[in-house]
Order: sequence, then C-alpha cells, then structure tokens
Amino acid sequence: MEDFLGYHSEWNLGSPGGWEYQRITQELGKLAWHLLRPHLSIDISLDFDHEYLNPVPAFAATLLRAHKQRHGNKAAHIVLVAEPDTLDTVVENRNFVQYLDSIDEVTAALAAPQELDYHQGSLYHQGVQVTLIFMDFNNDVLLKMEKDEPLAALRQAIKDDLVVNPRGMEPAGAKGIFEAVTGSLRKQLRETTVQRTPWTRQLYERDATGPEGEVIKDLVTWTRENWDRLVLKPVQGYSGEGIFIGFKSEDPDADLEEALTAGNYIVQELVPLHLWAEDSPWLFSEEQRVGLQRWQTDFRCLITDAGLIGFLGRFGGIPTNVGAGGGTQALALLSGTTAGGEVAAQINTAICRVQYSILEEIRQEVNEQAVAMGHTYLLGPIKTAWRPRLINEAQMQQLQVYCENLWADAVQLTQWWRAGSLDDFVHITAEEEAIARTAPWTGQPALMASDGLFSFGAHPEE
Repeated sequence: MEDFLGYHSEWNLGSPGGWEYQRITQELGKLAWHLLRPHLSIDISLDFDHEYLNPVPAFAATLLRAHKQRHGNKAAHIVLVAEPDTLDTVVENRNFVQYLDSIDEVTAALAAPQELDYHQGSLYHQGVQVTLIFMDFNNDVLLKMEKDEPLAALRQAIKDDLVVNPRGMEPAGAKGIFEAVTGSLRKQLRETTVQRTPWTRQLYERDATGPEGEVIKDLVTWTRENWDRLVLKPVQGYSGEGIFIGFKSEDPDADLEEALTAGNYIVQELVPLHLWAEDSPWLFSEEQRVGLQRWQTDFRCLITDAGLIGFLGRFGGIPTNVGAGGGTQALALLSGTTAGGEVAAQINTAICRVQYSILEEIRQEVNEQAVAMGHTYLLGPIKTAWRPRLINEAQMQQLQVYCENLWADAVQLTQWWRAGSLDDFVHITAEEEAIARTAPWTGQPALMASDGLFSFGAHPEE
C-alpha cells in the first residue's frame, strides 16, 4: 500500500498544538517497545526516531525563520503567550519554552497576555524586549479574555506583526470553508486537498447538493433522514465539544434542534469508521487478560512554510480527544513499501501471547515514566497504545505532497477571504474579523495542522 486512505476532518490555522506531546509519546513508545522486545518472537525493525516523529526542532526552526524575517540577526526573545489558567498545567508549552531557551542566542518565556507591556514603541515581558510571539489561543478566546480586562499590548503586537501565527490565518481554517472545497471551489484547488475533504454543508434551512451531487431540496429534513451517516460540528469548536455524531445519538431530533438553535453548525459526511480504526493489544484489568481492542485513530499533520514537519497520533473513541477519554500513540516508520497492516498484525499476535503479569509490569513502568514527564490528564497518565502506528516510507512521501498542497491552498483561501470571496462560508463576528484583518497572512512562516482520519493499511475490514 503506497498511498494512504481517508480524509481530514478539520484544519487548525489559529493555534495548533501537539508537537511536544508527540515527542513525549515517542519516548514512551520506545520505552514500551524496548521492554516488550525480549518477550516477542518476531524480528521487526521499527524507526521511532525519524525527524517527523519529533516535530519540536522543526517548529522551533519555523519560529526562528519568522524572527529572522522581522529582525535579521538580532538576538531572539520569543514568548509563548497562553491563557493564565494554563501556564502551570500545559506541559507542552512549558517544555517548548525550555527547548527554545536552550538554543544559542535565543531566550524564551511563557507568559499570560496580561504580562506584556509596550513602551517606547517596543514590546516587553518582564523588562526584556520581545521579538516574536506564538499565541496558544484563537481570536475568539482573545475576545473572551478582553471582557475582563483590555489586552492592549497583545493587540499592538498583533498590529506590529510580532505574532506567529498571523491572526489572519484563522478564517481559512473555519469548518464552513469545507463546503466551498467540496463545492464551488473544487476545480480551483489542488486535487489532494479536494480528495481528502469530506462532503460538508452549512446547516440551516436551505437547498444544497448532496455527497453524490444529488439535489437536496431541504437540507434539515435530509439531515434528519440520513442521520446515522452524518456528524454535526460547531464551526468554532475545540476538544470535541458540541459535536453530535449521528449513529451515537439517543435523541436525534433534540440534537438536531440544539444545533439549529445554536446556529453556525456544519453537517458533514461521517468518515467510514472502519477506515480510521485499528486493532491494538490492550490489557483488560478486570479479567486479568490481554486481547485486542478496536480504537478509532486520529492523525494530525503539522505543516509550515517548509512543508510537513511532523505528526501527532491519537486514539480513542469518537472523538479521540484526551478530554473525551482518548490517548496518544507512538508512531514508527517502516522501510520502502512494507505493508503496515501485515506488520501490525504480527506485532498484535506477538504481544497477545505475552503473559498478562509481564505486560502489567511494563504498563506500570511506562505509566510511571509518563507521570514523570508530565504526560498526564486530571489525576493520571494519559493512556498510550501498546503498539505504535505504522507508516512506510512511500506513504510518508505521499503525506509530504498532501501537506505541501494543503499549505498552498490555505494561502490561496486566505487571499480569497480577504478579497471577500468567501463571505458565504466564513461566519465570524465583526470583532474576530477585525483582529484577522489586522494581521493578514500571505504565506510567511507559521504553523498549521490538519487532523486526518487516515488509514495506512492496518484498518479492519468493514
């Protein structure tokens, strides 16, 4: 299998994350594999250390390119700005700041927006001039924070083009734009972008065209009649909040009415579940046994002006978010066109033959390391998969092309939005639009993410 299968479910051009969580997950995955190997009767070579499997250095390089464009050879002081209540809890941000701070001629800090200050035309944090900001929240969150107090310094930093990502990137990530990608703009965008976009329409009383190009006279009625193969999502939503998954709904009429009442929802074709599922070894504690557990998988591609820089692998239910009980999964590279599905099956079988007590000891050691590394959520370690997700080199090359095309299309979509051509698909408040237009994006160094529901050959039969 040289190509990969599946669709992206959404894009994030505002403040995507996951770079550091994948680095941690790779370390935990390597530890688990090291502890497992003596008990497995297989000879399989897995590469846990490919550059794409640790996005942190490439993301840092992106920020340094952005700094150089603005300031030349001036020493960099980069500030990661986050919501005040996350400063002590989000390990990704803390660790990334430490990494930046370890680079020669670079200093870094983690700060709340209230800690920034402007004087004599320059931005400062705790008396040190700031040369660049990465903002760990979107424009709508900025507006919510300003209800408590003005954030004049951050606003000025946006105007002065000190913020990566430019706030003008966000509109091209609006979920409503998928309607244009699968409709009126499909012939003007790159083939890989269109092919990977599931059918999407903005949800309100209207006519539309369906997934097969059929005419829909009443989209709301059609949605109710086809409920089991659809998903409803808020145009602005995070962490799986506000999503209604048709086949899981206990009261479809109530869920549909709630979405319509809230407004600004999309209806999207549900990506076939088997296509983004994988079977993986799992410990069933109550029964004291090991067996296979079927999980849904999520594959985030992290993309910059330099192209693909890395991934974030997640698994769980629907959605896969950690807040919804999901976990993270290590990734491993196979050579050439090695069939990932066959290798995954071999690993599954080998692990399931290991005694439960041995696997329980390994799990405890991995969990202890996860806690030590801060890979936790609420009161315990974030769950991690026993088997890494497998990708071969040929599929990696396909992902590179896909990501390069998606970056180029995102730049084009942003230009169209600024020109007013996408007003029917991007519905944001006037306040959010004002922020976005303050800092336009024309393709300069930044970070975007595409959340993929992909298969690399290990998905089960339908």
